[in-house]
Amino acid sequence: MKRKNLNVFSLSFLDIITCGLGAIILLFVLINAKSAAHQDALTSDYRAEVDRMERLVLEGKKHLIEARNSLEKTEPELVKMQGLSRRIIEILKKHKVELSDSNKNTLAAKAHVNQLKADLKSLEEDVKRLRAGAKASQELGSRLRPFPGQGDRQYLTDLKMGGQRIFILVDSSASMLDETIVGIIRRRNLRRKEKLKSPKWKQAVATIDWLTAQLPPASRFQVYTFNETAGPLIAGTDRNWLNAGDVAKLNQTVEQMHQLVPQKGTSLMNAFKAIKEMKPAPDNIFLLTDSLPTMGAKKPWGKRVSGKKRLSYFNDAVDSLPSRIPVNIILYPMEGDPAAAVAFWKLAKNTRGSFFCPSKDWP
Repeated sequence: MKRKNLNVFSLSFLDIITCGLGAIILLFVLINAKSAAHQDALTSDYRAEVDRMERLVLEGKKHLIEARNSLEKTEPELVKMQGLSRRIIEILKKHKVELSDSNKNTLAAKAHVNQLKADLKSLEEDVKRLRAGAKASQELGSRLRPFPGQGDRQYLTDLKMGGQRIFILVDSSASMLDETIVGIIRRRNLRRKEKLKSPKWKQAVATIDWLTAQLPPASRFQVYTFNETAGPLIAGTDRNWLNAGDVAKLNQTVEQMHQLVPQKGTSLMNAFKAIKEMKPAPDNIFLLTDSLPTMGAKKPWGKRVSGKKRLSYFNDAVDSLPSRIPVNIILYPMEGDPAAAVAFWKLAKNTRGSFFCPSKDWP
């Protein structure tokens, strides 16, 4: 018999192929579903984060829109505030200028007030001097006695307060710190403030205050201090006469005297040399001292000077003194110098001046 031809594309083969294809498709579907579930599980967190970020972006856009709206509202106010700030700056500048002018006016007013105070003080000093002069004129009476020298004369405690040119010499050596040798040595080693508190020196300062208050207003004066050298109490007035009617100069003289500290040795020769340098010469001299000089024009070689040598220094100084000028002595005696009183008394007598040893409570 004739064999049948084999057909590979028979219905059974197609069924097998179809079943296999279906199985493959089913397998793919199952695998894909599981993979999708796995992908969903993996991306769920990211999706949530993306959603959160989207919400934040939306909120940010919302806030941005609100900020833009606020900015649009603020811009006119900002322009307005800038205009106000410029006005305020201009006002501040104006006030600063006014304040500067006010400060200048205040300083000028203070200076004017200080000047008025100084003028008032000067007037008070003038009144005191006039009262003192009037009182002295009333008290002269029978105590008047002739003295050389020109100008008005005033007699108090035998001191002639007169003359046209009055020269005052103040001993500012260390011996003016105390009345005893031991006291002088002790005080000269103290501080400046303590030296100024010395009773003896305070009395000398008060004497200068008193003398300047008694000067005739029309006279001229000069105050020199001397120790080893001599110089004017007011710096820069060397060889110049000062007007006694100038109250400011009188006050300055007293103020400078309050600041002076006694120190060093004593040269009467240099003190009298300063008198000779005054042109014109004085017609009345006041000498405030306490002892004989310890040196001549220069320092001696030795540290100790005998009483005889000191008297020699004194005589040499007196010989150099210009003649015909009365010398009024105010002596503050010091322990250990007995010859001083006699020597200075003779000087006052020979020059027709006055000699005065004040009590501790004078003036």
